Amino acid sequence: MNEISKIAPVAIWENFQKLCDTPRPSNKEEAVLKLLEEMADDKGFAHFRDSGENLVITVPATPGFEDRKMTILQAHVDMVTQANSGSTHNFDTDPIRMVMDGEWITADNTTLGADNGIGAAAMMGFMTEEGLEHGPLELLFTVDEERGLTGAMNLEPGRLQGEILLNLDTEDEYELCVGCAGGGDLVATFNYNPEDVGAGQTAREIALTGLKGGHSGIDIILGLGNANKLMARFLRTAVRDFDARIVTINAGTARNAIPRESFATVVLPEGKVAGFDEALAAFSKDVKGEIGAIEPNFAISAKAIDVPATAMSSKDSRDFNNACVGAPNGVQAMSTSVEGVVETSINLAIIKLANGKADVTLSARSSINSARDTIREAATAVFENIGASVAWGDAYPGWKPDANSEVVELMKSVHREIFGKEPEIRVIHAGLECGVLGSKYPHWDMVSFGPTIKRAHSPDECVHVPSVARFWDYLLAALKAIPTKG
Repeated sequence: MNEISKIAPVAIWENFQKLCDTPRPSNKEEAVLKLLEEMADDKGFAHFRDSGENLVITVPATPGFEDRKMTILQAHVDMVTQANSGSTHNFDTDPIRMVMDGEWITADNTTLGADNGIGAAAMMGFMTEEGLEHGPLELLFTVDEERGLTGAMNLEPGRLQGEILLNLDTEDEYELCVGCAGGGDLVATFNYNPEDVGAGQTAREIALTGLKGGHSGIDIILGLGNANKLMARFLRTAVRDFDARIVTINAGTARNAIPRESFATVVLPEGKVAGFDEALAAFSKDVKGEIGAIEPNFAISAKAIDVPATAMSSKDSRDFNNACVGAPNGVQAMSTSVEGVVETSINLAIIKLANGKADVTLSARSSINSARDTIREAATAVFENIGASVAWGDAYPGWKPDANSEVVELMKSVHREIFGKEPEIRVIHAGLECGVLGSKYPHWDMVSFGPTIKRAHSPDECVHVPSVARFWDYLLAALKAIPTKG
């Protein structure tokens, strides 16, 4: 890890090491915010936290650049906390262990936090590096982005003075993001009365593992397996054909991550175990035939465990699981205005069932607010049909591209100068904070860019080292090209 911190540009990698050493789960960012405040104090830079706990640090212009428009650099400090089965990593206390793999850096069985740690580390570079040329800067470190953009949603209007915002939270180099989808979650709660299991029953613990997972917006178009949908599909067979009753389900950990694993416990008559096992083997074969090319490590198995005292009733097992089978999931519509871009999707993200209560979390996204809410209504109807209560989380707006954006034209020009080619202009199917920030500060001229990061929100997350160096060069060149005030 010490060697990684010395990779060029040191301005980013030394600071990213600091972030990896500082736990920063969503809604638990106090340690990293204090780190940033201490760095600002060491340099004598003014800073404040707003009522949403977002941190703003003001970095004065370097000599000769005082007349430039004030620019806001923005990234979120929290990270998605996902670990592989068997990992003992404690995200609240343990540092992230980086691993070098050729031109890529990943983490040891956990998410890396390059999303959005690389962007935050680049911003930290303007507090640690001497001789960088730029106009006046405001460094905006937002919190709790990964749980629902709540830091951005609670940003106080009127506190920041900048005119241009560079969001450092997209994940493919040579691209400029100029728009994004909005989104909104819902949680369905189904209460049930556990029943005694009784004699002549046996229990099986089912483990569905090996899926890639990924970002529920950016990666939804890839056709990856969703552990919740696959488990529900098998449980339908188990309940219908082998009189299985559900005891527990534990699957998914983040609303914005495609679930990689699902674990369920069922009870069933002893005389039906052989058929159950045959059905499980057939199901495994079917799924591998369907998605094996993209999910080569998919696996599902069942083992005998002690028989629990209670389980769902047969009717509740059937009704609840049928709702999970029928709930919408995946891409719902493609954009009719931007080729190859998902317009509307929904992710069956989390299922937690035990001891008389089941909670199901789904996350919807769309570039059209009415379409976002229409698919939430569809999911709501499925769960209300079995008597579940459904609560909608606050929706967040999308970011509509600005055809007259001066900063986009500036970034395109700098890109041509630095890389000798045009950047790809993209609208992404993910909830960038720009949509929310723009609603707070409508006059901001915004663009988003970043280095190449793959499989964010999963333990396979990795960042391309050469792209980080190019990202840093591009950021420095862009800041030198910021126009003068007025």
